Amino acid sequence: MSRWSKVLLGEVLEPYQEPHDVDIERSYPNAGIFNNGRGMFRRQDISGATRSASVLYRIAKGDFIYSRLKAFEGAYTVVPDELDGCFVSNEFPTFKCDPKRLLPDFLRWYFKQPPVWKALAVGSKGMGNRRERLHPDRIMEFAISLPPLDEQRRIVAQLDAVAGRIADRTVAATTVGDELATTLRNAFAKITEGVPRRPMAEIAPLVRRPVEIDLDSAYPELGVRSFGRGTFHKPPLPGGEVGTKKLFEIHTDDLVFNIVFAWEGAVAVASHADHGRFGSHRFLTCVPISERSTSHFLRFFFSTSDGLKLLDKASPGGAGRNRTLGLKALEAIEAPVPPLDAQQWFDALQAKAGAVRAAQAVAIADLDRLLPSLLHQAFG
Repeated sequence: MSRWSKVLLGEVLEPYQEPHDVDIERSYPNAGIFNNGRGMFRRQDISGATRSASVLYRIAKGDFIYSRLKAFEGAYTVVPDELDGCFVSNEFPTFKCDPKRLLPDFLRWYFKQPPVWKALAVGSKGMGNRRERLHPDRIMEFAISLPPLDEQRRIVAQLDAVAGRIADRTVAATTVGDELATTLRNAFAKITEGVPRRPMAEIAPLVRRPVEIDLDSAYPELGVRSFGRGTFHKPPLPGGEVGTKKLFEIHTDDLVFNIVFAWEGAVAVASHADHGRFGSHRFLTCVPISERSTSHFLRFFFSTSDGLKLLDKASPGGAGRNRTLGLKALEAIEAPVPPLDAQQWFDALQAKAGAVRAAQAVAIADLDRLLPSLLHQAFG
């Protein structure tokens, strides 16, 4: 670090814009910037005929670029090769790096640090409230510690290597996830082909466990995410704040429906960690009759296109919170009932798939934690 020197970015960056008058007869490839230092993305082309602004600005690979409006959210990066020649508005200032002193990729990594975004926002009136834009002068006046080019190359190579491992692992996890989903769908189709169907009231009747509220107690609530993403824990609700709200206790293996969003897959099985939590009247709990069906089998059924279609039909009304799963309608939904041993075999297959996904998630999380550590180590 003794060879690093403190420099103003204005010493190693030069503001640069390449303006182009908008031609109403052509379209322009457009790009945007993700927040949180996640780079750039390709947007829909800009039509000159419908564009209100008369000027657009061409960007080039290696340019340092940021969003005036979303700078406080970490919308800084360097233009990648694949977006060379795209166009942006004047809301995206661009700069050229001094090739003798600064590698664009070193700056790209430097600006992935949240403390840097916060430091730039300090003193910028209104920053963080989406009304004020970060002026380019703030960039030029900002000081960073800069090592020699060979040290910059070493740091960039190390960080790129870790990022590459994360990307490879993510792609692999996605591929495995898709294969597992296909395997489960095929297995479900096989064991349910031609089997009888029975109303939910006969195989997994509604079970309600109303709670008598004690004003001096607290009631940890349970939530259910949409799109089959499981349960989550809400903070405890003090008895004195329950008011007229009715609460019902939830037990392990309950099949839980969020009646407001059941139509978009807000169905889950309560785990051991969920046992003893509470839900309002908006959460219905069904308990399968052990000789006829299992919670995990039924949950999977309600994640299929067939199951979702039936939940959608049983949730009349408009969009969003105006669509509520009816109690009687839920009880009338007919679900497939293959032999119990087939359902248990399928549940075991689901458990194995879940274990593989969990292992993949842990591996990716470990790499994700490594990257911020390396950023801190590299830039201090």
